Amino acid sequence: MQTVRVALAQIAPKLGDLESNLELHRDAIGLARREKAGVVVFPELSLTGYVLRDQVPEIALTSKAPLFKRLARTSSDVDLVVGYAEEAPGHRFHNATAYFSKGRVVHVHRKVYLPTYGMFDEGRDFAAGELFRAFTTRRGRAGMLICEDAWHPSSAWILVQDGAEILFTLSSGPTRGAKPRRGITSIPIWHELLRTTAQLQTSFVVYVNRVGYEDGLNFGGGSIALDPFGRTLASLPSLTAGVTVAELDGEVLRRARAAYPLLRDENIELVHREVSRIRHDRFQIPVPVVPRRAR
Repeated sequence: MQTVRVALAQIAPKLGDLESNLELHRDAIGLARREKAGVVVFPELSLTGYVLRDQVPEIALTSKAPLFKRLARTSSDVDLVVGYAEEAPGHRFHNATAYFSKGRVVHVHRKVYLPTYGMFDEGRDFAAGELFRAFTTRRGRAGMLICEDAWHPSSAWILVQDGAEILFTLSSGPTRGAKPRRGITSIPIWHELLRTTAQLQTSFVVYVNRVGYEDGLNFGGGSIALDPFGRTLASLPSLTAGVTVAELDGEVLRRARAAYPLLRDENIELVHREVSRIRHDRFQIPVPVVPRRAR
């Protein structure tokens, strides 16, 4: 991959206010341009806000929506990773993220794992995505994860096996728990997960979490960029909006994958065989009978 400067845009979207949120994006993109960033990454549902509930059908965007096209035009000289509520063909609504480059959408990822526990009830509002696919950018191969996706180890593994060198991870993670002199406990837990992911997948991880308040929820921030050795390249504090830039050095990726050839040594055939066996056992799928060859 080529070395690239990536801006982490930790913003506080306004619930359901697309025009105000578009301006937040434009302001952050302006700051990123001044820092010579090649990519700007925003949080989960950055264009729409998170606790949408019954607003989803009203606020969801298709690829032909005028506001979506206006945002795409801002990617003429800097790539964008943006979260939004998507109305897909067949009027299916998804928690999605789009990668824009040179005025067009290069790739859309639809959140696969919709949390329905604790304070979360995303399955009520959205349909689950069904794919994890890496895609080609001007700087190299990348993959995208949305919040809960990152907590399932197979998600990042599939993307890296598909060629991803950068994992863009978008989140609307609320603050949960606090301890004296340690601050918000949910943010270090996220950082530990992401650091482990970067090391095990020998890939860059760029995590952007939102801040602000919605419907009684306080979103924590704590955005961070990590190199394939798990080292912090840039970070933002909790609870405060801001933009910072991390330089993702292609030579560091090369060194990490040479020192720790985990990707090279992965036995995909073994994984396929064992997952197939588990799938047959779990869902009681009959093993096909192969007829003997006629003598």
